[in-house]
Amino acid sequence: MKSKSRISDLRVMSDDQLDQEVLNLKKEQFNLRFQRATGQLENTARVRVVRRDIARAKTIAAQKRSGAAKEV
Repeated sequence: MKSKSRISDLRVMSDDQLDQEVLNLKKEQFNLRFQRATGQLENTARVRVVRRDIARAKTIAAQKRSGAAKEV
């Protein structure tokens, strides 16, 4: 399953790296929304995947900041 490896990749990132990842994903999300609005978006499923990746990264960052993250 692809998301399991994605989650473990996010868990080993530092707080700064997670923040940068969220920023990169938000930029991609903006570009995808722009492409969809102009009718150029071919992979419509990518919008949903990026939105969920942003949520994953934010959740893991919040867990790390609160100290609730399990050591993997």
